[in-house]
Amino acid sequence: MIIIPAIDLKDGKCVRLFKGKEEQVTVFSENPSEVAREWDESGAKWIHVVDLDGAFSGKPRNFNVIKSIVDSASCPVQVGGGIRNIDTVREYVGIGVKRIILGTAAFSDEDFLRNACSEFPEEIAVGIDTKNGKIAVKGWTEVIDQSTEEVLENLHEVGVSVVLNTNIDRDGTMEGINIEGAREFINESPIPVIASGGIATMEDLEKLASIEHLGLYGAILGKSIYTGSINLKEAIQRYS
Repeated sequence: MIIIPAIDLKDGKCVRLFKGKEEQVTVFSENPSEVAREWDESGAKWIHVVDLDGAFSGKPRNFNVIKSIVDSASCPVQVGGGIRNIDTVREYVGIGVKRIILGTAAFSDEDFLRNACSEFPEEIAVGIDTKNGKIAVKGWTEVIDQSTEEVLENLHEVGVSVVLNTNIDRDGTMEGINIEGAREFINESPIPVIASGGIATMEDLEKLASIEHLGLYGAILGKSIYTGSINLKEAIQRYS
């Protein structure tokens, strides 16, 4: 289980949202590149970057900041948020991003998804954000009316290499992982899963480690490592 620290970007700053709400934001750093170096030095195997402005607006808003993060870290970087066309994918790959995370576009534009998976095999991931058991899109503001199992089977057939499952109801709340929800999602997925949302303590990571054998590839840590409730270096040493 790879431990993956997160950098969420809003207005060029490193922030965290509460339950995905754009207006409920906490700024943790004015210098995301410095944060990336810190996570890199802690032993991170990957860094997870989300352009929140991009997710809400539908097009990248923090491209230069993301480039500086990629340049600052020796470990690979995965990026999501507002990636809606193949040109944007190419631009991110061109600056050294190693995994592209598609969200809304993966559900609204299957031709784009197929083209991306074909042109960049093993580099395309899809974020499946769940809210009250439903899949949410467009910056977590709308839900779609397809079963999770159906969506996962389709993504597998297209060639998606990894899925990221975020429990929006827990994201940024520090309430702890919804382990039953995570187990159910992983059991349904024919694709390796990265879990996120609500992971607050080492106990949460212990729970996730207990279901790693079902197909859990990694866990994303956000607020927990910014507030110090989880020591990133210790978590990496224990679980990665």
